[in-house]
Amino acid sequence: MEFKIKREIFLSGIQKTLGIVEKKTTMPILNNLLLRAVQNKIKIMATDMEIGLVSNYETDVIREGEITVSARKLYEMVREIQGENIHVTKNEKNGVIITCNKAVYRIPGIPADDYPIIEESDDFTFYKLRGNILRELMRKTYFAISNDEMRKNLTGVLLETEKINESFIIRMVSTDGHRLSFALADTGSNDFLSTATGKNIIIPKKGVGEITHLLDDNESEYIQIGVKNGLLIVKTDQTILKASLIDGDYPDYKRVIPAEKGTVIRIERDKLLHAVRRMCVVSSEKYNGMIMTASHKKLSFNSINNDVGEANDEIEVEYDGEERNIGYNVKYLADAVEVMEEENIDFEINEDMRPTILRGAGNDNYFCIIMPLKI
Repeated sequence: MEFKIKREIFLSGIQKTLGIVEKKTTMPILNNLLLRAVQNKIKIMATDMEIGLVSNYETDVIREGEITVSARKLYEMVREIQGENIHVTKNEKNGVIITCNKAVYRIPGIPADDYPIIEESDDFTFYKLRGNILRELMRKTYFAISNDEMRKNLTGVLLETEKINESFIIRMVSTDGHRLSFALADTGSNDFLSTATGKNIIIPKKGVGEITHLLDDNESEYIQIGVKNGLLIVKTDQTILKASLIDGDYPDYKRVIPAEKGTVIRIERDKLLHAVRRMCVVSSEKYNGMIMTASHKKLSFNSINNDVGEANDEIEVEYDGEERNIGYNVKYLADAVEVMEEENIDFEINEDMRPTILRGAGNDNYFCIIMPLKI
């Protein structure tokens, strides 16, 4: 195997695999990516058996072949090389030689025969979607995904679609039992992926993260998306990413949404975010509680952590009601506010420890529900 490729293209392709390759695995070859040179293209592949990625790049293939090498070490080598073009060669002993100007690296490889097969093409029906729509939905729900492996169905994002007025709507929902994030968007298409069969589509957290990274690097306006046989497939111009879906039923999230509207406090987003971040300074893994006091025209914040210290702050708001004291996990508040982009946030509080709702003022397409704390 021998090929020449532009350094920036090669580095970008390798970087896409770093979140997929397994750091701790009983199969050492899963630490590797697969390089396959064929027909003036270099294919860069990676898998952890749950997520698979195949990227194709035009290059100058001198001799076809394939090999697997450590993804992280290859990335570090190419990152540190200075030059426009890289020359890659595999020798008879499965060693890979990387040359650029006067810099030369040698890295041992493992034959590709033992690498798990990643199918590049299947009989999938793909639907066109603006990449920024999917990216925003995932960005606004990722933070609330549960890490509790005992509740496997919550360790991913629920994806639903529904046709309304000749156009398909996408909903994404995530929850860890203490908070819930809900986002929706109009695809603008009358032909799209349908989940009307009632079968949940739950994308695992790692899959959501890798799809988001892929979309961050995608320069084209549109992507393609398809679901079949327990797999979600996302295609860009150069890359195919496949993620195994979680097999399970997602809880009825609609039961958590308060039926009655609470007291709404309108707050400037930046003021709230910075106040909450200041409370985060004294939080820790053991304690991240905070008391918020709503009184005439102001919100007061107080967090006392015996191991770290105390923080107090106050901001002006549009509120004329009775004084209210509510406890929150300050990290949950920060996560919710950070993904909002509106100038003002409607902070909806309820009586008797019922859930609080945060949403951007005037935006009905996203909200986050947070359960108060007893402090």
